Amino acid sequence: MSSQAAINIPPLVNGDRLSRAEFEVRYQAALEIRKAELVEGTVYVASPVRAKQHGRPHAAILAWLGAYWLATPGVDLQDNATVRLDAENEPQPDALLRLEPAVGGQSVIAADDYIEGAPELIVEVAASSAAYDLNDKLRAYCRNRVREYIVWQTYDNELLWFVWREGQYDRLYPDTAGVIRSQGFPGLWLAVDALLQDERSRLLAVVQAGLQTAEHQAFVQRLRSSDRMI
Repeated sequence: MSSQAAINIPPLVNGDRLSRAEFEVRYQAALEIRKAELVEGTVYVASPVRAKQHGRPHAAILAWLGAYWLATPGVDLQDNATVRLDAENEPQPDALLRLEPAVGGQSVIAADDYIEGAPELIVEVAASSAAYDLNDKLRAYCRNRVREYIVWQTYDNELLWFVWREGQYDRLYPDTAGVIRSQGFPGLWLAVDALLQDERSRLLAVVQAGLQTAEHQAFVQRLRSSDRMI
């Protein structure tokens, strides 16, 4: 893009109503903006990231998902990757897990290196229930069939885990041991209290226990078989 062309591009402004194509042009030209999203046709420009309320929780989520990703072939982990969901939605989730197309995943990485389609699992770190993560973004993810959606409300120190069933999100709750088990990624176990209380050793022990289950081992074999059949 020439410097003259860039001058003629309107700025990317929080609250603007844009198409996805318009959003991409303005976002690519706005070199000073590190994170912006288009959700239900509205532009959201991210505020500076606070360490305790976002940076550290984000790191904990990546560590948890990373342990699963390293042990599970055919699964892709992404941090802050732009996702083209539909004509009015181009979010940049804090973290996501997706299945590769070769093993039946519902999203692809396009030629220009953006994700297109709905990842199977998305995690967002939000301030509170008032955040757009639990309003417009939740509706967009549900409509596009993001199979599992996790929101960590850091001010309330509460974690919400939703699963897509018959066109709507149902909430999953911890079992008697305080663990939530992913519906789409066998062996992905989360000790909710350990995450919320920053008990890292217990967080790691529980996800490792999930990785040792027969369900996870069968899932890995199924992924490997699917990949060979392509």
